Amino acid sequence: MKSAHILTLLLVLMMACSCQKTERQTPHALYEQAVAAYENDSLQESERLCQLAIRQAKAENDLHTMYLAQLQLAQSLSWGNAKGALDMAKQALHTYEQKPDNERNLIIILDYISTFASQCAYNNDSGFDEALHYAQKANEMAMEAKDTTLICQTLTSLANIHWAMEEYVQALTYARKAVRLAPPTLLFSAQQVLARTLVSCDSLSEAEAIYRSMDYANNIQGAYIVESNLAKLALNNKNIEAASEAIDEAFGRAEDLYFRALGEKDAYYQATLWQEQENERIRYRQRLHVVLIICGLGLIVLLTFAVVREVRLRRRERQIHEHENAVQREQLRQRDATVDFLKNFIYQRSEIVQKLSASGDRYISISKGEWSEVERMLNAIDGNRFARLREQHPELKEEDIQLCILTSLRLTNRTIGNVYAISISAVQHRKLKLKKEVFGETDPETTLEQVLDAI
Repeated sequence: MKSAHILTLLLVLMMACSCQKTERQTPHALYEQAVAAYENDSLQESERLCQLAIRQAKAENDLHTMYLAQLQLAQSLSWGNAKGALDMAKQALHTYEQKPDNERNLIIILDYISTFASQCAYNNDSGFDEALHYAQKANEMAMEAKDTTLICQTLTSLANIHWAMEEYVQALTYARKAVRLAPPTLLFSAQQVLARTLVSCDSLSEAEAIYRSMDYANNIQGAYIVESNLAKLALNNKNIEAASEAIDEAFGRAEDLYFRALGEKDAYYQATLWQEQENERIRYRQRLHVVLIICGLGLIVLLTFAVVREVRLRRRERQIHEHENAVQREQLRQRDATVDFLKNFIYQRSEIVQKLSASGDRYISISKGEWSEVERMLNAIDGNRFARLREQHPELKEEDIQLCILTSLRLTNRTIGNVYAISISAVQHRKLKLKKEVFGETDPETTLEQVLDAI
């Protein structure tokens, strides 16, 4: 039966693990899926997965994954909700501060906050003090950490903020430093900020040189930025204002088409992902039904086998138990018979017992030494019965002990009367009184012999 239980438990655990693996994902896995969706321009799916990852990470107290998902959600929101992105980035900072793990991550969070604060200030035409505060703090920490990548990133953010504040000279200083330090992954964005700042400073030739040196590779958005700005610079050089405005309008329409294409791509991604998830759910339900059927049949077979085996085992155990009981009863009977035989043998060989048995109707005189001898004999035979009797009932008189000894020898009331020179009825009265007053036995059916045997 135990083996059947173990097999059943294993099947249940396998099913539970299968269900858990299929239906439940870790917060970090959800976060990684959100990043992948964002990289595929599926902003809605990225936001949904980020929110799910945040809720699950909060429930599991996974603060590291929680602030990463909050930052990713802020990045997704920044495309159309700069205020929501800023608030979410601040929540990420609050989550990080509860359990800081790496100062580099703190610098990244501060840089994100400065970027989103700058977006809000630019959209609302408000002050850039908050953005500048976070950017400067992030830059100072990056300088202390001597992390070139983060220094470049924070310098670029400072350049962007000062450019938005129309402080072009200061922006140009930061942008040049950022380009000098930029690793390959950040070089394009740093050059873009530098070129834009040079245009604002009327350094058109240098700006054109920067744009021409920018390697956008297969980046469509990068190609659009470089080529559109080169076209604008070319028109500015020719001093053709009307054409420049027309080009701006054309590029504006191109931007609308681009963002509309992104929306269509997002919708297609959403529909494809939903269909894949639905197909996966259907396949999972089919597999689950097959597993349940197989497990059900296996469980029935196991239960049947277990019931049959249990019945046989119990029958076998009952037979063995009955046999063992019979053997024990026979052994006890033989032992009791042996003990009784030995007791009687010892009694018969005892001189005092022989003296009592041969008395007939004559008075029997027993000395103090004979009383001690017979008590020692009875203690040896019956496991110190009279020693326990004296210990349990210290109020017993010596003549009461002697009456108990004569009773234990199974002597007749006539023989006991010969010892005390009293009648049979007097012996019976003394036994009754001793049984009731000393041993507290009031049942008339219980004899003094039975009371003594129970000690």
